[in-house]
Amino acid sequence: MEIDATICARLEAHRLVIEHIIADGDMRARIGKAANVIAGCFRNGGKVYFCGNGGSAADAQHLAAEFSGKFYIDRGVLPSEALHCNTSYVTAVANDYGYDLIYSRLMEGLGKKGDVLVGLSTSGNSANIVNAFETCRRKGVTTIGFTGSTGGKLKELSDILLNVPSGDTPRIQECHITMGHVICELVEADIFGEKGK
Repeated sequence: MEIDATICARLEAHRLVIEHIIADGDMRARIGKAANVIAGCFRNGGKVYFCGNGGSAADAQHLAAEFSGKFYIDRGVLPSEALHCNTSYVTAVANDYGYDLIYSRLMEGLGKKGDVLVGLSTSGNSANIVNAFETCRRKGVTTIGFTGSTGGKLKELSDILLNVPSGDTPRIQECHITMGHVICELVEADIFGEKGK
């Protein structure tokens, strides 16, 4: 009975956070704006980059693959990648310059005006993502921050902030994937003129 109660409590907590997002018109508008910005980036020949740490790195890789592979629609590649996937780069730069610079250094070399960087940080305070967003601001790369309720330091650095109304890391990460999937569906429909399921 204790296990079942825990299962029900966690699922209920997830449902409540999702309901808060559904009821928040401003949040829905920001999700739509993020989709429009990403679609515009792809249309104009830009690239979308993702970054995160730990579970958020896995989520960054997941969402990048939805664009570069496919979501609902069999279609061409939408150029997108997660910045942590080159382990030789990450470990070399972390060792030689410091972990806080792994993403900013890469965006310094790769990022161009019109590109987009999506940073996933439940606290909004991950130093390597904060530094990358500062680099992007200087280079004219649009930033989309996926965070928890306060937004942390990314609140002021994000061109679009998607701050999940929760302080619970698992619930925040679950909602990051949900919002990311909605954005993927909207971008595909916008660019390729088809709807998902």
